[in-house]
Amino acid sequence: MTVTGPPRAEDGRRRLISGPGTLLVWLYGVMVVGAVSRSAVQIATDFDRAPLAYTLSAVAGLVYGFITYSLVRGGERARRAALVCCAAELVGVLVVGTWTLLDPSAFPDTTVWSEYGMGYLFIPVLLPLTAMYWLRRGAATHATT
Repeated sequence: MTVTGPPRAEDGRRRLISGPGTLLVWLYGVMVVGAVSRSAVQIATDFDRAPLAYTLSAVAGLVYGFITYSLVRGGERARRAALVCCAAELVGVLVVGTWTLLDPSAFPDTTVWSEYGMGYLFIPVLLPLTAMYWLRRGAATHATT
């Protein structure tokens, strides 16, 4: 006879990184490496050329890192934190993307979010949308269990 009890914390954590969640973790991990390494080199070697662009790329890398950590950590608090960060990321992509189109002179070099992430195959605009869908879907699934 198997005894089942209330869901354990580990079960909720697994839900965030199962199925499509695994792909999200992988993609966010790639974006962390890309944004952080790019901005680190640019800040270290040529910061005076485009300080705003390079700083925004570094911020993007930190946001990607926090979302990756939250997805891996799992649990309800991490899911909510990742959802808020994904929404903030989307706002950042839309604001910076629009800004780079309207005032290109403000950005002598590109950021991760320039032109809505065109240099990154538009992944920066698609990723938060996909992640927010996955995280909200996970909340609905979690609420029904």
